[in-house]
Amino acid sequence: MDAPALATGLARPPLGVSAASFVSSFDRFAVSPMLVVIAADLGVPLSASVAAASGYYLAYGLTQPLWGLLSDRYGRVRVMRGALLGAALAGLVSALMPALWALVAARVVTGACFGAVIPTGLTYVGDTVRPALRQRALTDLMGAAALGTALATALGGALAGLVSWRVAFTVPAACGLVCALALRSLPEPARDLPGAGAPASPARFLGLVLGQRWALLVFALAFTEGAIMLGALPFLAPALEHSGVAAAVAGLGITAYGLGLWAQAKLVKRLSARWPAPLLMTVGGAQLAAGFALAAVHVSLATVAVTALLLGGGWSFLHSSLQTWATSVVPEARGTTVAFFAAALFVGSAVSSWGAGPLAEDGRYPLLFGLAAAAAVPLTAVAALTRRRYTAPAA
Repeated sequence: MDAPALATGLARPPLGVSAASFVSSFDRFAVSPMLVVIAADLGVPLSASVAAASGYYLAYGLTQPLWGLLSDRYGRVRVMRGALLGAALAGLVSALMPALWALVAARVVTGACFGAVIPTGLTYVGDTVRPALRQRALTDLMGAAALGTALATALGGALAGLVSWRVAFTVPAACGLVCALALRSLPEPARDLPGAGAPASPARFLGLVLGQRWALLVFALAFTEGAIMLGALPFLAPALEHSGVAAAVAGLGITAYGLGLWAQAKLVKRLSARWPAPLLMTVGGAQLAAGFALAAVHVSLATVAVTALLLGGGWSFLHSSLQTWATSVVPEARGTTVAFFAAALFVGSAVSSWGAGPLAEDGRYPLLFGLAAAAAVPLTAVAALTRRRYTAPAA
């Protein structure tokens, strides 16, 4: 039975939504420090094992419009619970797969299901927290995801190197099942449907979103951000391993990303009430460019840890500002809008990680990270300048 509808009035995300975001983030980032170990265990080249990550990201991204339409039509909590159940089952299957093709197939399904969790959680916050407090609430949700990222990058490599990479897929699957059960009592938010008497159909929601030029711009920025940040980030651990660092230690080095994200998300929460969004975006983009530039100059445990820390900070400032923009640009179809935003983000990351695979296989990590640093500059400029010109739709 569904819980009663909840009107706007929360100041922070519900605990169950934050916990589900934590688990989804853990599952997404655990694979990065394990790619070399998976390749060795299954007897495939590194460029092939990258498909376990890029396939996940691609499925995560391509299914976003579907999840958004479903959440606008049937409710946020119902979609999150169903997706968590599917992710739990697919995650357990992933841990049992004996060959790369089977593992990639299982990870694709897992990514498709976990892909519903964070975007739908963001939409839930957009529905239940008023605009003046929304970026602060979204950074709370980002903080929960950041803790999942930090633990995933620390434990993923350690579990893969010391026990088995299969264990790292089992843990978030079990936690996803627990979260699905815990969300049973979470109330659905009250939502503003499109227009009095207008049919609440998928076509109606799609038309509202795709007909809004500002929304299309936000999607383009998300695609570019995903290609730069999420496309290059998974190669930090393999770059360390290429330089002779063990998988378990490489994973610990990348933990700085989650720690930086968590710490600077707290800073963004305080600054968002005083700093305009374009300034937050500029600070975030500068950290992305500096972080990747440092890794392009030299790869070592120390430099990669600093890079990861800067990338976490950059994500806190830039991405939280972009996703707050996404929750407000088409409020009457918020679920669909946020879903397209997430789709663009992860399709961008999948395309980028696939394209960067050959560079990683050849050990050309300085070029890979240098390209990411260079691309971060125009992204930041366009995001900050266009956000300054944007005017929110009337309530």
